[in-house]
Amino acid sequence: MSVRFGPGPLRGALRLPPDKSISHRAALIAAMADGVTEIAGYLDSADTRSTLDAVRRLGAAVEGIGAAGSGARISVSGAGLRGAAEARVDVGNAGTLLRLLPGWLAGQETGSWRIDGDDSIRRRPVDRVADPLRLMGARVRCREDRLPPLEIEGAPLHGIEYELPVASAQVKSCLLLAGLLAEGETRVVEPLPSRDHTERMLAAAGAEVERADGAVSVRAAERLEPGAIVVPGDFSSAAFFLVAALLAPGSDVLLEGVGLNPTRTGLLAALGRMGAAIEVDEEDARGGEPVGRLRARSCELVATEVSGAEVPLAIDELPLIALAACFAEGTTRIRDAAELRRKESDRIATVAAALRALGGRVEPTGDGMEIEGGGLRGGSVSAAGDHRVAMLAAVAGAASEQGVEVEGMEAAAVSYPGFEADLASLRKEA
Repeated sequence: MSVRFGPGPLRGALRLPPDKSISHRAALIAAMADGVTEIAGYLDSADTRSTLDAVRRLGAAVEGIGAAGSGARISVSGAGLRGAAEARVDVGNAGTLLRLLPGWLAGQETGSWRIDGDDSIRRRPVDRVADPLRLMGARVRCREDRLPPLEIEGAPLHGIEYELPVASAQVKSCLLLAGLLAEGETRVVEPLPSRDHTERMLAAAGAEVERADGAVSVRAAERLEPGAIVVPGDFSSAAFFLVAALLAPGSDVLLEGVGLNPTRTGLLAALGRMGAAIEVDEEDARGGEPVGRLRARSCELVATEVSGAEVPLAIDELPLIALAACFAEGTTRIRDAAELRRKESDRIATVAAALRALGGRVEPTGDGMEIEGGGLRGGSVSAAGDHRVAMLAAVAGAASEQGVEVEGMEAAAVSYPGFEADLASLRKEA
């Protein structure tokens, strides 16, 4: 599906859809729990429906789901920490589910499971979870020893101390879930901080979680009891409108109910150095997650560098930093971000190609990009099957001279089914 997005300001207020990362984790931990867990604000998207389908196959019961993209209220009757039913699981395009689910299944006392997905998922490496799980005693096989599908047989696990070679919230979360079923303590050492939604949720469910000295540890649990989980608005979704408002002249956008977990908001620090006119109003905490409002107005930007510890805190928003850099004075450098090559697409290659097709001066590097400011002419871009590339190109249209035609815009539904309608609502109010 090809959609054109013309240039022009964005004005008005918007309440963002629920957080995808937290929604995945909420459904999975609820399935691992005893009793009924009520989840308020669950994102209804292609990816998160894959998670609900998966937990149903594994023995949990799920009731209630809202209109696409809305914050649904669902009820999950858990299978129990050690009660996962044997199943073949199709994760669709959900990379988070692909990497978290093996942690739960590997520690089951008996049973076998096969985890597979679409063509994109079959290209995403899973050796980063399979290898440390094997160190814990897990029986895990994967294609070419690194790619899906995964085949898992339940086995007794023992705790380990594992140093992540690359900061990854997904790998960390997988090992923490396995640690709930392992003898002794499981300790995961991070080279840099990554998003901590899993730790927060497990602690709230009664697990013994400790965080100190750059590491997170858990011990075996008898049961989990989350009780109720509230999912805040998705910061990664908010990020597209923040950057669009900064870049499209005459824009003024207010985003409400946004999750402001500090392990997710690295984009704000990077944009702040670039001179962004963003106001942050933190209001309260929901289920351990800080929430607030963001307001962005169009302004002039200057170049910056994003690297090191900042990268894991903005990994999903780095393409948007590259877009902003196309309009910033000077040369912006993104480094230490090789992880981008392992997303739904090789996001270093696809983002650089998309921005260059629109007239941007972007040079991909082995672990990032160099972007010289000067604006974007506009043109046509393929989403390459990647939801974030589709939305990136759409917001680029608002800031470009001639607008942008996006081929494959339907990919946005993976994480944000209502994206086009929300973007259009801000254009109508302009």
